[in-house]
Amino acid sequence: MVRIVARRCCVTQDLGQKHKRASREAFLCDADHRIRFHFTPKHASWLNQIELWFSILAREVLRRGSFTSAQDLKDKINSFIAYFNEILAKPFQ
Repeated sequence: MVRIVARRCCVTQDLGQKHKRASREAFLCDADHRIRFHFTPKHASWLNQIELWFSILAREVLRRGSFTSAQDLKDKINSFIAYFNEILAKPFQ
């Protein structure tokens, strides 16, 4: 992953030491790079809320959906988001 980011950002500097997480993580989080990573814990409670929302999106729009093009898919997702925010949005419990 570090080499891919370095290539995409045209970085030739030291990439950190392999198998040294702190050094590689510092490289990936460097604010001077065009691509940078923000690490969040996998057990974060907000992740559950996002998984719930994507589950709703998958059930209501994506499963058994018929899309004629990528633009059609984008339009249907955007329409659902607008509808969801206007009508259905409420805090998850």
